[in-house]
Amino acid sequence: MSGPLSGIKVLEFTEIVAGPFSGALLTDMGADTIKVEPPWGEPSRGTQPIMPFESRGYVSLNRGKRSLPLDLNKPQAREIVYQLVPQMDVVIINYRPDVPANLGIDYETLSAINPRLIYCQNTAFGTKGPHAKRPGSDIVTQAMTGLMVGNRNIRDGVPQLINPALADYATGITMAWGISAALYHREKTGRGQKIEASLLATALAIQSGRFMQIASVDAELREKFLSDLEQYRAESRSFEEVDQLYLQFRPRQAGNIYYRTYETRNGLITVGCLSNPPRKRMAELLGLRDIRFEEGYDARTPESRAFGEQLALKAAELMKEKTTEEWLEIFDRAGVPVSPVYYTEELVEHEQVAANENVVALEHSMLGPLTMYGPTLKMSETPLRAQRAAPALGEHTDDILSGLGYTAEQIEALRRDEVTR
Repeated sequence: MSGPLSGIKVLEFTEIVAGPFSGALLTDMGADTIKVEPPWGEPSRGTQPIMPFESRGYVSLNRGKRSLPLDLNKPQAREIVYQLVPQMDVVIINYRPDVPANLGIDYETLSAINPRLIYCQNTAFGTKGPHAKRPGSDIVTQAMTGLMVGNRNIRDGVPQLINPALADYATGITMAWGISAALYHREKTGRGQKIEASLLATALAIQSGRFMQIASVDAELREKFLSDLEQYRAESRSFEEVDQLYLQFRPRQAGNIYYRTYETRNGLITVGCLSNPPRKRMAELLGLRDIRFEEGYDARTPESRAFGEQLALKAAELMKEKTTEEWLEIFDRAGVPVSPVYYTEELVEHEQVAANENVVALEHSMLGPLTMYGPTLKMSETPLRAQRAAPALGEHTDDILSGLGYTAEQIEALRRDEVTR
């Protein structure tokens, strides 16, 4: 394998999204990753399966790895792990905090075998506190951290999951970042260490502005909001009423015409103006006067809010007068950030995706040819690449165990005893 992590060996005990995504990112960097999962497969293999033990979710998140099914409840399986650990640089695990010790794969046990080990543990809510041992998932974390309500993804009167799994994927990236930093630290000191990641921590971090509280600005308003919120819940108010209360605390500016999606004559288009120069150019192209650019404007008055609401209605009607293609040409020429609204599936053959090698072609041992996302980084001296497709369940059992000195007869005996597959 090639890449900045060429020669690094990873032992991965993960399932679903965050941990698997982290391991896949490391394989793109050249790491040799062994995926340990139960002989019956990790849960995502059975979610909307394409064929037995193969699903779109699993294949998309586990590329580049080698598969070693092990039933860690059995001592023979743990013995295999303990033989592998001295060869490993990294262990990734994302079970509840009490599970690793129960299976004999906790940091204390494995670092005693290999003190240079980088051990990255991901949990839903962290390893301490009253919620540490609760089972969690992305949707539960979105609910707990306010991602779900703060981003106003509301349907049928209640907040909905943000898809894709934002906390999961962001945590996977965070884990790969932490592991890379720990490997660099080990190069300088020779010492391994334990890394703790959690969906809770990541979900709060990516809501940086909303989670931050500035005492001189927020204290009084926050105290009133929390007091009113408690009262609303005690009165069993509807979510719509609670949400209106929140909008009083965190009001949206009326008349957002510069950072939103519009209907055109034949489709949808999105503009994303983050500063006044492109906003002014867009207003000029639409023939709209926006008093919010004028001296003395006060956004807090009822008149200003009414103006903003009327401005938004005018902009929406104007955008319907031309096609998406016509608006793209107009806004591109003026330097207004703009894009049509695509379905993800349309991007597989998009010219921009192809030009930047954001799509790669791989061969899966069971499913055959497939295309998927390319490496997310480009590095001039140590290029990344998708090493291989995700492994079939048990595809590399013989190679890995024979590399530890197990004979063909011993491997077959382990299969008969359902230690491996």
